[in-house]
Formats: sequence, structure tokens, C-alpha cells
Amino acid sequence: MRAVDEYVLQPWGLYLARPTPGRAQFHYLESWLLPALGLRATVFHFNPGHERDHDHYLDIGEYTPGPTVWRSEDHYLDIEVRTGRGAELADVDELFAAVRQGLLAPDVAELAVRPASAAIDGLARNGYDLSRWLDSQDMRLTWRQA
Repeated sequence: MRAVDEYVLQPWGLYLARPTPGRAQFHYLESWLLPALGLRATVFHFNPGHERDHDHYLDIGEYTPGPTVWRSEDHYLDIEVRTGRGAELADVDELFAAVRQGLLAPDVAELAVRPASAAIDGLARNGYDLSRWLDSQDMRLTWRQA
């Protein structure tokens, strides 16, 4: 269990913002769970000296809404979005290792590639701008000011 400062529920997703005590790299994170796209979009608020060269971090997975609890299952693939510059698929090695170790079924791993491919395609078609791509899907993400 982690303390959450804010939740916002939309018909297409769930936003949460929370501190991350004890993390050297970042002190705060904001995420949108987007079930229809199989994505969790995150903005990290990095500590000085730990900044990363990405604006948004997309986790590929299964995000299932419920009336009082949402369920999430990480499918190991991630996408680092550099607004206006590109998107990089990350952690393919983690996906393969999870399958080899029996942590993720091969058919689930295969399914993880679809939302990752769709996200990279959607980003490319929208100038690697996550907001522009998701706006075209009628999903308007809002973020706190840094």
C-alpha cells in the first residue's frame, strides 16, 4: 500500500499522483492507467542529478478497472517518449527473461507486443507527442506542474 495524493477517474482511465519516499531517482510520480490501450503513462519528477532523457514513460500491461479496485499486470515492455524527438522500446530483454523464467506466459508476452506496437505507431503518426496522440483518441491527460 502506498499513499496517494490524488485520484481522478475518467471514463477512459484513472489518474493517480503520489510521493515516492526512499527513491533516490525521483520524489514524485503521476500516472494514467489507460485500459483500452494497455498502457500506464507516467511522468516522473526526478531528483537533481537523476534526470532522464524522456518526458513520458509508458508501461505495457493489462489494466483492469473495477468498481472500487483497479488491477494491473505489468508485461515488462516499456516505451520512453521524447516529445517531438522519438520513442524507444525498452526492456525487451526483461520480457524474454520473464517468459524463460515462467513469470509470464508466452501468449501473454505475445499479446504485450500489440499495444507496444500500436503505441509506437500512434506516437510516430503524431510527431512523438503523447498528448496529441491521446487527444486523437478522446483521452485528454492532465499533469501537475513540475
